[in-house]
Amino acid sequence: MSTLPKLSRFNENVLSKYQIYNSIFMTLPFDTISNTGVFLPLFHKVCKKGFQEGKNPTEIVETFFRKYQENPSEKEKTDLLFRFIQYIERQVVLFDAIEDAAFPIVNNMDGVGTLRSSEELAILGNKKEELKSYLEEFKVRVVLTAHPTQFYPGSVLGIITDLDKAIQNDDLLLIKNLLAQLGKTPFYKKAKPSPFDEAVSLIWYLENVFYDSVSKIYNYIQNNIYDGKPIDNEIIDLGFWPGGDRDGNPFVTTKITLDVAERLRQTILRNYYRDVRRLKRRFTFDGVQEILSKVEKRLYKHVVRSYTKVNFNQKILLEELEKAREIIETKHQSLFIDELNDFINKVRIFGFHFATLDIRQDSRVHHTAFTQIVKDMQEMGDTTFPKNYIHLSEEEQIEILSLVKGNIDPANLTDEISVKTIESMYALKEIQSRNGERGANRYIISNNQTALNVMETFAMLNLCGFENELPVDVIPLFETVEDLINAEDVMRTLYSNRVYRHHVSKRKDKQTIMLGFSDGTKDGGYLMANWGIFKAKEALTKVSREFDIEVIFFDGRGGPPARGGGKTHQFYASLGPTIEDKEIQLTVQGQTISSNFGTKNSSQYNLEQLLSSGIKNEVFTKDQLNDDHRKLIDDLASTSYQTYVDFKNHPKFLPYLEKMSTLKYYAKTNIGSRPSKRSSSAELDFSALRAIPFVGSWSQLKQNVPGFFGVGTALKKYEDANRFDEIVEFYNASDFFKTLLENSMMSLTKSFFELTAYMANDKEFGEFWKLIHEEFKTTKRLLLKLAGHTELMENFPVGKASIEIREQIVLPLLTIQQYALKKIQELQKTEGNSEELEIFEKMVMRSLFGNINASRNSA
Repeated sequence: MSTLPKLSRFNENVLSKYQIYNSIFMTLPFDTISNTGVFLPLFHKVCKKGFQEGKNPTEIVETFFRKYQENPSEKEKTDLLFRFIQYIERQVVLFDAIEDAAFPIVNNMDGVGTLRSSEELAILGNKKEELKSYLEEFKVRVVLTAHPTQFYPGSVLGIITDLDKAIQNDDLLLIKNLLAQLGKTPFYKKAKPSPFDEAVSLIWYLENVFYDSVSKIYNYIQNNIYDGKPIDNEIIDLGFWPGGDRDGNPFVTTKITLDVAERLRQTILRNYYRDVRRLKRRFTFDGVQEILSKVEKRLYKHVVRSYTKVNFNQKILLEELEKAREIIETKHQSLFIDELNDFINKVRIFGFHFATLDIRQDSRVHHTAFTQIVKDMQEMGDTTFPKNYIHLSEEEQIEILSLVKGNIDPANLTDEISVKTIESMYALKEIQSRNGERGANRYIISNNQTALNVMETFAMLNLCGFENELPVDVIPLFETVEDLINAEDVMRTLYSNRVYRHHVSKRKDKQTIMLGFSDGTKDGGYLMANWGIFKAKEALTKVSREFDIEVIFFDGRGGPPARGGGKTHQFYASLGPTIEDKEIQLTVQGQTISSNFGTKNSSQYNLEQLLSSGIKNEVFTKDQLNDDHRKLIDDLASTSYQTYVDFKNHPKFLPYLEKMSTLKYYAKTNIGSRPSKRSSSAELDFSALRAIPFVGSWSQLKQNVPGFFGVGTALKKYEDANRFDEIVEFYNASDFFKTLLENSMMSLTKSFFELTAYMANDKEFGEFWKLIHEEFKTTKRLLLKLAGHTELMENFPVGKASIEIREQIVLPLLTIQQYALKKIQELQKTEGNSEELEIFEKMVMRSLFGNINASRNSA
């Protein structure tokens, strides 16, 4: 490990290498006109200088063409701009690959927050036994979600992987050829991917990254903390949403759900098959070779063709491998035993399912489906539900729902939504029979508002022939500010229901509850969403402990801080004793998957950071908020909430997003299978708008509103009252508050108001733009004052440097995007411009891709 400071290591191994390889990249002849590589640096300079001089994007683009081209035609101009976009997209990939290759050099793989560091701390503090007992229960579950804000096709991911290796080996010739390959490889999809395509893209990470990084961590814990003894806990679980997440995605069918589960099963068995063949080369001993040959044949059968009846499972495979291990230990002096142990651990962790496929649907869809099921059953003369069921009180309905059992036939149902809902529940049952119970054992109810929402789902599952015990966790998802406040009452009602409480006891007295940062921020602003979730977790911990239930929180986090992303491990390390923390569960999506878990090194490092954040919170320190701090953050959150709600209710709020941002282009990008809003109406309805295009549109404007709006006003209230020193004391005393505001600083760092400064003079939106800019300036000034810094992210120089380079790379791209948006606005004023309009709309969409990928956590 180099002794140079982290920033020096970054500059030497990332920045310098990028400059060298980028200069090679610029000279490669990709197209018929080879001048693109010459013109792009010139255009970059014009953009930089132009914004410094207060020019708008249109003036900047026109200045460039005037200065460096001789009377170009409109077609020549647009052609060159499209080629710039093509180049910049690939520059982003090049930077990604270099950063990935340098990851273990820049980041200390044995430093703070890694398992080695936690183990050493435990030994020094005489806490090794405490650490061992904690790890017997503690788990981290990383759930890869179906929100694809990262669009690289598999072919490009393969090039990135190869580039990463070539850069590590300084293989200049191979790097040059791979850059040329990159230049010729299409980046975007002509057609929208199906949910199955999305699943296949994410399974790439399971197979190429997590399969090794997860088992490596498990092996380390077993060998170093448990002295080689087996642990009765997987420690790291993987979850999976593509193919199971039906919320707002009409393209997820039961067939797709079953196909994705089968693809997961076949992928893990293929990996096992490969590993067993490798092991056979080592274990050429009598008795062992025969067992491994038998296992190899069985695995091969299940990988090559899928049997309808599965007579081979995790238990059988482990029994065979344990037999082999015993022979090696007793007869062959444990030769190569570590390699077999590694394989046994993989089978223990990944089973026959690889990752647990979660099913998710909106409570409103469930309610509609369930109401129709009740009517259909009554029509058929079924007496499960009394004739007046629909008119009963919620308490009476819950009592009836808790006792429902049956084996309903979807073919007898009259409504399409009811059929699809029941079929998805039967799919759970089928997946469990093929992939094992962990293959699919969680049903998530999004937009959950009442106890009735949970009990309707519970009743529908019980109508699907799950006999006595229901081997499924029913998980409510609380998202809006109001739902977070009501969550405690909802869970008290459920826990008080005798049958539901019995169900939880059969699930090891554990109840998983999901909390959504994304819609929370969209609904209530940054501070209120985060504080609302913190308070909800405290209340839910309290009520669960009252009923002797261990609550597990599953955080619906996106990539950016505005959606619960940012420095997640610091966040978890700061929760304190009033929040249950036996497990950390979180969603990971889009570029956050590729940036945090895209390589074996970064995946191992970030998984260890999450593990050690739980260890730190439980074993080493407890960050407890005192009453004064609670009053402060309560007040800050209320002020911030009011400021954000007033802003959201501004008459120009939705028109601004519709006319001045890239919002409507998200729906056209073919990035993902999911529509960008839940309803199909032509009008823009804020409640139906998905959090990804909402946050992403602000990010493309370089005005990361959801990550800071209201924070400045809340802090200013204390500055005006001469009470700012109280906030400073709170910031320095509480890791929770500090992490919250540091993540907001990241949102500010990724903002660039010079890009849209021209909007200040817009007749319709000028005042609205100024309103946003003022809040940005206030937030930035007061966060710097609070931290005692002169610039944003001063205490995270490497993160800051990485953001700065990425922002520099995409500056021309952002300029082109704004230029195209302005052109569209002008062309829409008159008729007969459909061809031109199409060109500039394509330009906006193409520029979206590069910006999304460069940000690494934009939406």
